[in-house]
Amino acid sequence: MVRIALGVEYCGAGFEGWQSQTHGRTVQDVLETAIGSIANEKVGVVCAGRTDTGVHAAVQVAHFDTRAERPVTAWVRGVNAHLPDGIAVTWARETDERFHARFSALSRRYRYVLLNRPVRSALLNGRVGWFHAPLDIAVMQQAARLLVGRHDFSAFRAAQCQANSPVRDLRVASVLQHGEWFVFDFEANAFLHHMIRNLVGALIHVGKGAQPPGWMGELLEQRNRRLSPPTFMPDGLYLAGVEYPDGLGLPDGGRIAAPLFLPAGM
Repeated sequence: MVRIALGVEYCGAGFEGWQSQTHGRTVQDVLETAIGSIANEKVGVVCAGRTDTGVHAAVQVAHFDTRAERPVTAWVRGVNAHLPDGIAVTWARETDERFHARFSALSRRYRYVLLNRPVRSALLNGRVGWFHAPLDIAVMQQAARLLVGRHDFSAFRAAQCQANSPVRDLRVASVLQHGEWFVFDFEANAFLHHMIRNLVGALIHVGKGAQPPGWMGELLEQRNRRLSPPTFMPDGLYLAGVEYPDGLGLPDGGRIAAPLFLPAGM
């Protein structure tokens, strides 16, 4: 058996998330079918971070095991020939059993791209989030700084979250503004179900003046999801990078991050 690591990018708008479902309309289902066509056998694919319906990946990292002997190029160009336009394998590496796309990862990075203007974008529909009312970048940045560190994020996890613990080490939580565009960046050892979309929703709540920046710290302390704003739309959320230990034979010495789509001028 040979273990193959892959880099995958996809537009989540046409799929019902990453994780395999009986209807087959997920990224995992489509990718496993395409790889199986090249390997001439059924394969199972494991990813670094499962994404929800409508969430995109600028760089998803995955692996699979196979008995098939193929040149590495077959796992890129060959697999891509069997994939729909919304998914592409960007690189492939032969590795060994020490590498596990999920459990070997040291951290994941996500980016949320938000358009802040009175009218939504037709051209970028499904690719960016949107909020109509003006937002105050200064108070959003103050609130974001309160999130950094090791915290219980129960106030920002979905009710159906299956994680054993709500505690996460959030290393980066930042908000930048470029005209009518806001960019939210997050990095952590791992994330809870809907955690980032819930964090973005709370930051926007602060940005529109509904709550002061310190309210974010109060939500962390109260650990009550019912006190937080609704989960924000998935459209602007991208898995933007995965970090792995050195010595695994992966691109960029294990610090995998892809250039991410940003609107002009950013």
